[in-house]
Amino acid sequence: MLEMVDKEYIRKKHFVEGWSIRKISRNLKVARQTIRKALNDSHIPHYQLTKEKPSPVLDPYKEIIREWLKQDESAPPKQRHTARKIYDRLKEDHGFTGGESTVRTFVQREKRQHVEMFVPLTADWGEQAQVDWGRAKVYIQGHYTEVCLFCLRLKASLIPFVWASPTEKLEAFLEGHKRAFEWLGGVPSSLVYDNPKTAVTKILKGPHRQEHTVFSSLRAHYLFDSDFCNPASGNEKGTVENLVKFVRRSAMVPVPHVHSLDELNEQLLHWCEKQRRIRSKEWEQERQGLRALPSVPFPCSRTHMVSTSRLLLFQLDRNTYSVPVAYGNRHLRVEAFVDRIEVYDASKLVTVHERSYSRGEKVMKLEHYLPLIQTKPRSAKNALVVRKLPEVYQKLRVRMCSNDPEGYREFAKILLLHLEYRFEDVLAAVEEGLLHHSPSQESIRQILMVHASTPKVSLRETKSPLARLEVPVDTPSKYDHLMGGANHDGVA
Repeated sequence: MLEMVDKEYIRKKHFVEGWSIRKISRNLKVARQTIRKALNDSHIPHYQLTKEKPSPVLDPYKEIIREWLKQDESAPPKQRHTARKIYDRLKEDHGFTGGESTVRTFVQREKRQHVEMFVPLTADWGEQAQVDWGRAKVYIQGHYTEVCLFCLRLKASLIPFVWASPTEKLEAFLEGHKRAFEWLGGVPSSLVYDNPKTAVTKILKGPHRQEHTVFSSLRAHYLFDSDFCNPASGNEKGTVENLVKFVRRSAMVPVPHVHSLDELNEQLLHWCEKQRRIRSKEWEQERQGLRALPSVPFPCSRTHMVSTSRLLLFQLDRNTYSVPVAYGNRHLRVEAFVDRIEVYDASKLVTVHERSYSRGEKVMKLEHYLPLIQTKPRSAKNALVVRKLPEVYQKLRVRMCSNDPEGYREFAKILLLHLEYRFEDVLAAVEEGLLHHSPSQESIRQILMVHASTPKVSLRETKSPLARLEVPVDTPSKYDHLMGGANHDGVA
């Protein structure tokens, strides 16, 4: 190879002193072709490998490796061969005796030749947002918990919205959209997704999808278009993919310690506001391109038809909830929101429960069982709903029922005070009664008459605000009852 010093000398003799190529060749004893190359190229000489070096140990296995890498193209990204895995397979299955570094170098070179290239994408103001779910770890009341992060990011301005949810179920997917649109104050023309089951029920040819009916209702309500990435093509929504990583490393470091999910969402919203201020100029242009919000929000719930038992219980998502005694052994409609469960008899709101995401939990209200306890006072001793009450009630139960075989009667009478007074007031009265004397219904009532100032508010009939119903009905009687035209036995 011609050294840089020799090249410089040749170029000076020719261009500065005017030597001919023949003279330079004769005096320096260098081939004329070499001199012409030096005159045409002033760069530092470098070695170019025109033919792959032979590798006697690896050569017999190269086609095997190439075939494995080709098969990887149709495999899930997280289940593809690493260089180490290829090395292990060659050793175990084919008796390879070479080193791992030899295999690693070849694999890296082969993968570089098949790296997919992409086209940069953009969007006009208000034209597009991208949506995805992510996961993050937080401490909620000291418990290390994983939460789901609904992430939406506007393509043009890069303004982010992030909301933490306990689940990725359909109702959370709907709720995330509603909150994002309300925070933005408008709706993008188009939203881009992967192919989540909450939006897509079937992937058809090309860009076509069979959408979940409730998701289609969401689109019709907010009037946006939906676009879906090709399967396993997250790069097509790289804007929000980067947001998921960014929010974890920025808003979730150090790991948040919060008392509730609401507190975490306040922190995330503050972080989003900060990002919006940083890009205020872009946001002002993006804001003007958004579509107006509808006059009413979308009802973000999943509808179920349930059957209640004679124990006043029904099941939903592996948990059990109670209903008032008048609604036992009935068919009812349940609207499952992210944070609550609303139970309806036709359009009448029957009860509301806080949503549980445990498994096998029984979520029960004492007020639902009090009419039964009134007629069956002995049940107060072992009623599950009573055993779920705060510890002070358990102390009261033991004290009253252990010494007197019929102590359950007075205990039941104390529980029935919940029909007249708020739960918090009765609880405080029971605590005070246990401190000073052996409590009775009369003594607890005296304490309540002195301290309880707020009357108990009963559940009022409420018309359902839901504009749509998606109810799986397996018998005509259920449908009739849902519409309010028949009783629970299906008799008009």
